[in-house]
Amino acid sequence: MEKITALGLFSGGLDSILACRVIAEQSIRVQALKFVTPFFDHDLLNREKAYKQEVKEKYGVDVQLVDLSADYIELLRNPTHGFGKNFNPCIDCKIMMLCKAKELMQEHRASFLFTGEVLGQRPMSQRRDTLNLIEREADCRDILLRPLSAQLMHPIQAEQEGLVNREQLYTFAGRSRKPQIALARKFGITDFPAPAGGCVLTDPNLAVRIRRFYEGLFLIDKDDITTSDIQLLLLGRQFRLPGGHWLILGRNKQENENLTSLCNADDWLLYMPERPGPTALLRRGSTLITSPDEREKILRWVKGLVIRYGKKIRGEYPAGEVLVQEDAMQNILFAEALPDEVFQEWIV
Repeated sequence: MEKITALGLFSGGLDSILACRVIAEQSIRVQALKFVTPFFDHDLLNREKAYKQEVKEKYGVDVQLVDLSADYIELLRNPTHGFGKNFNPCIDCKIMMLCKAKELMQEHRASFLFTGEVLGQRPMSQRRDTLNLIEREADCRDILLRPLSAQLMHPIQAEQEGLVNREQLYTFAGRSRKPQIALARKFGITDFPAPAGGCVLTDPNLAVRIRRFYEGLFLIDKDDITTSDIQLLLLGRQFRLPGGHWLILGRNKQENENLTSLCNADDWLLYMPERPGPTALLRRGSTLITSPDEREKILRWVKGLVIRYGKKIRGEYPAGEVLVQEDAMQNILFAEALPDEVFQEWIV
């Protein structure tokens, strides 16, 4: 007889780890799905093999990364159920993930889906009425199991057909984590993440920046936002130059390298070749700057900011050379530090 397979939404937190183990204890093959976007866990795509091995060794769970970036960027333009406290569309986010998981069921020959949700644990997305709304709109009412709270809910089809033993599921509810920690101890799990929001859309400061970006902070229409735009938005020092042009300055070597890797053909890239300092990226400078006078003015400002945020020498920011990469051409130009009073209002 072929082994039953279930797909689980896997955040990497304790609840999702436990849900996977609870289902696997019933001799059901578990395939965990780790969804990533530019707003959470996107960096895992750069080390997918190592991450999968780490999860397998720590928790005995097979995990697959699923990139939702493009769909998620689209979702933020107008989420059906609105936003949470900050810029987090938690209800629509969960619906999207479940819809994608449902699409993958045939590929994995899965009989049902499950999550690590606990009834009443989160005030927005884990109330009973919200859980019902999510499963209804994702069209997965009869195939979605929540093992940690299952005995407080109506049985799904897999339980009714005997594929899952309902008596081996749980009645966890509320915000206390004591039952989860006790269950983790039972499974021999001691190394697990502390509860924390990994989504930058819940961060009060970054959420404001992202919301303003979608509302037209820079000369980029919300319909043209890309994954790399979001990655840039979360990097370095951000400036809105007069006219709405978008500039990012790296704050350290790693951010400078990240800016270089995210540079597109129509971006400007600037840095000091002979002195420590920031790499600057002017997003879509070659396409959004439309006149020679504007180009000259913006180039002067950006060069000046590169000098201003470079390393001080004897307490000052001395003038120096800045390499300018524009339209695949490179030039080395002289520049002086831009006075602070000129650009203070440009800081995002």
